[in-house]
Amino acid sequence: MSIRVWDYLAEYAAERPDLLDAVETVFASGQLVLGASVRGFETEFAAYHGVDHCVGVDNGTNAIRLGLQALGIGPGDEVITVSNTAAPTVVAIDSTGATPVFTDVRADDFLMDTAQVAAAITDRTRCLLPVHLYGQCVDMAPLRRLAERHGLAILEDCAQAHGARRHGTVAGSTGDAAAFSFYPTKVLGAYGDGGATITSDASVARRLRRLRYYGMEDRYYTLETPAHNSRLDEVQAEILRRRLRRLDRYIDGRRAVARRYADGLADTGLVLPRTAEGNEHVYYVYVVRHPRRDTIIERLRAHDIHLNISYPWPVHTMSGFAHLGYRPGSLPVTEALAAEIFSLPMYPSLSPERQDRVVHAVREVLSTL
Repeated sequence: MSIRVWDYLAEYAAERPDLLDAVETVFASGQLVLGASVRGFETEFAAYHGVDHCVGVDNGTNAIRLGLQALGIGPGDEVITVSNTAAPTVVAIDSTGATPVFTDVRADDFLMDTAQVAAAITDRTRCLLPVHLYGQCVDMAPLRRLAERHGLAILEDCAQAHGARRHGTVAGSTGDAAAFSFYPTKVLGAYGDGGATITSDASVARRLRRLRYYGMEDRYYTLETPAHNSRLDEVQAEILRRRLRRLDRYIDGRRAVARRYADGLADTGLVLPRTAEGNEHVYYVYVVRHPRRDTIIERLRAHDIHLNISYPWPVHTMSGFAHLGYRPGSLPVTEALAAEIFSLPMYPSLSPERQDRVVHAVREVLSTL
């Protein structure tokens, strides 16, 4: 039987009654758009993170874009982030008219190298956008100090770090705002697209609510700033509301999978994930590193095991961002990682038996290199 890098079917089978009840709850509610399910999820998701406001939107890209706009970021501004991330992080910055500015990442945990950020700040810098990557947190303390010194906003990209913590502080609760994706593969995933932006700033939250609804404060009445329709779907909100109650269980399941990988692959020559000191990793993906990555992936296909690369092309090397002027070698760690990293199957319902099959196949392939 094929093993994919992510699979939801076993999880769906276990949760099917609750998920179908979620759909029925919405359909029978009498309100299919921005109703009780969206409001309930927003309240509960904000409470999970210890912040005052959550605004549900239609996807993670718009969670970043609207978060930036609500923080006042726009044309002429610069936003400092990383290139070792999913393209939507940078697409969202670009869509506001701001310019993305990249720093490199650290070779050991692949997170933003915060020591490089100060040198990237110019008189046009308006926001720092750290990406909590692969399931663990960037060190926010030096970024907070830089932001206070230079009068910058911080928007956290938490799309890959639902429930991750650093020194006990949950991802998304340190910046001025934080953006989340609920794409189905995420640690907290919907059964379709979805996103949210959280904040404790009431004025930012008010702008977010306008921005997700054409720029209107109330339906079809006053339009202050023209915007688009970026609402979170009511059905997805109710599903997320149910699944939020199981989030810590999902994280425990992912950590169990990570421990089995660590035990089974410790002596193989693969570079396994390193958890930064103070971090509590949630393992959105289980990213390993090997100089013969492409050969390993190809040979594992013969075992009917299908892996993923997160990410094979750093954003600064993509043709769509060639105008930013980054040349090969400008972000050496990011570029080196892109040639060697890949992800093993990771999801809470991955059984020990199927994981053993992955481990045995990986070991067999590595022994032949």
